[in-house]
Amino acid sequence: MDHPKAERGPVVETLHGHRVADPYRWLEDPASPETRAWLDAQDELFHKHIDPVLRAAFRARVAELADTGSVSAPVWRGGRRFTLRRVAGQEHAALHVADGDGPERTLLDPAVLDPSGTTTLDAWRPDPTGRLLTCQVSRGGTERADLFVLDVATGETLDGPIDRCRYSPVAWLPDGSAFYYVRAEPGDEMRRRVLRHAVGEPPENDVPVTGPAAACGVGISEDGRHLVVSTADGLGPGNALYIADLASADPHALRPVLRGADGDADARAAAAVGPDGRLYIVTDRDAPRVRLCVADPSRPADWTELIAEDDQAVLADFALLDGLIAVARVRSGTSELALHDAHTGARVRAIDLPGPGVLGPLVTRPGDGHELWFTHSGMATPEAVWHYDTRDDALTLWEPSPSEIVPPPIETHQIICTSADGTPVRVDVIARPHDGTEPRPAILYGYGGFGIPLTPSYAADALAWVETGGVLAIAHLRGGGEDGTDSHRAGILGRKQRVFDDFLAAAETLVADGWTASDRLAIWGESNGGLLVGAALTQRPDLFAAAVCVAPLLDMLRYDKSGMGAAWHGEYGSPADPEAFGWLRAYSPYHRVREGTAYPATLFAVFDGDSRVDPLHARKMCAALQWATAGDAPVLLRRESGVGHASRSAGRSFDLAADLLAFVFTWTASDGSPRGAAMT
Repeated sequence: MDHPKAERGPVVETLHGHRVADPYRWLEDPASPETRAWLDAQDELFHKHIDPVLRAAFRARVAELADTGSVSAPVWRGGRRFTLRRVAGQEHAALHVADGDGPERTLLDPAVLDPSGTTTLDAWRPDPTGRLLTCQVSRGGTERADLFVLDVATGETLDGPIDRCRYSPVAWLPDGSAFYYVRAEPGDEMRRRVLRHAVGEPPENDVPVTGPAAACGVGISEDGRHLVVSTADGLGPGNALYIADLASADPHALRPVLRGADGDADARAAAAVGPDGRLYIVTDRDAPRVRLCVADPSRPADWTELIAEDDQAVLADFALLDGLIAVARVRSGTSELALHDAHTGARVRAIDLPGPGVLGPLVTRPGDGHELWFTHSGMATPEAVWHYDTRDDALTLWEPSPSEIVPPPIETHQIICTSADGTPVRVDVIARPHDGTEPRPAILYGYGGFGIPLTPSYAADALAWVETGGVLAIAHLRGGGEDGTDSHRAGILGRKQRVFDDFLAAAETLVADGWTASDRLAIWGESNGGLLVGAALTQRPDLFAAAVCVAPLLDMLRYDKSGMGAAWHGEYGSPADPEAFGWLRAYSPYHRVREGTAYPATLFAVFDGDSRVDPLHARKMCAALQWATAGDAPVLLRRESGVGHASRSAGRSFDLAADLLAFVFTWTASDGSPRGAAMT
């Protein structure tokens, strides 16, 4: 391969007694003439290697499968019903509102705000009266949202912008006169605090409720009496939890529900005061798969267990109904739903779901405790809204997917492989029915971090791949949340190598069991999953034909100096700590690149607006692999402006999926090198 030349600079630092080379430090500056020239050459190389016929075919099919659209469960406030929905052909989901049983109207459409498609609606919340609504809007993919207050009747902006409100929770007072929210400190995105904002007042007059913390949460009881606040320092997996009585003489006096000083530094909890006046606490303290406890708000630290943890399923959500509690759990990666007695916690009955899949948040209507709404989707089942009524134990389809599609026939299998230390690793394998014994092209996908579970939700790009005859394997790794907090904590800090071992074991099992072969296997990961892919391809380059690395962390000795990396010390450890430096240096993909190694075909995808993971990681790693590789496979960089780490317009999503799938198909899907010239 004739990759673009990149000068290897002389930067060498001594860190904790070790000499550490960083030859591509200069690529950290995206604005330098040298970096811009290098990026221009990478753009040219990328377009040279993506087959336009393959790309067009994949894009058309992904767009067709994705145009099922999306729909949220309805939210009722003050007689109004709010729904977020994207229909076929729309670039973004639009927020709709209906008065009572009247017709819907569009309240906010990001495509109208910005026809270029780079503005996103990141969050929204109506006040209890249904008269006002907060919305958080960001531009260019940065996720650095501005918060506005809208008049629901007219759509007029009444307040804002309030900046630095990245994915802020909002807790309205019952009369809509004010709300509590979370805002980053000026000049420091990594420190946030909870504030009280009176509608119409300048934000500089907002009243602070907490001091700065790495993460904050806030909620309020339906009657406006109790405020619940959470904070976390970012140094560990736990959080502190407090409650305040807003009717007291000192309304922002925070009383502890859970705090590290009590010996619960590693415990997590969230809480809400229910209509019955009880404080409901969801926690993993003494319960890795999570339990539900209750307390009197006047004695918030005196808990009583109401619903014990399940030894096989993780409690994911709950909702209060009349005399009942709906509890959603995730068992072996699939959602389930059951009713429990609100007074004893005893299980009453299961609610049979439409099929294997994942549930969205459980939603009830204020003042009406017998109805429940939620979204449900599966691997080949687009998202739809379902309604459950306790009065007749009836589950009915409330709103189907906005557009119908005919998904390809697929089969789902579950295999168990064994990691390096003997730990079993569950892998879901999705493929078309297959009679042959020949290895098939395959994608192995993983994440393994931050306690986030991988669940079987609808994915158009996955279906488009499987439809071509490819295999999709999803590995459930330590570090994720499929099996609770013990599983998460087994794959963080100095135990991170276990996550990579789990992933490599999954790859070896797919090959050994005949699903695929090493020259037909691609690995794919995004964000923390990009770190996973970087570690896998540098530790076992012989095991894969291709690698797709999206918005990755790769230089783990400097990860906390850019983006939101400083908030992740609790997951990875701090490079400033000698012990953490040792384990980070051992697996840091950028520092494991070795000259003369035949690396698999590799595609990095980055986004200029990414404020979470700086694209500098991929730039430096791309240059290092291009210099080092001894094979004929390309190392490519795909970069995109006007988007970031999270949501984007539908068309931009289709473009990205098409490029990545065309790359993988080229290097895995048929004999020869490069592999394949057309989809089969």
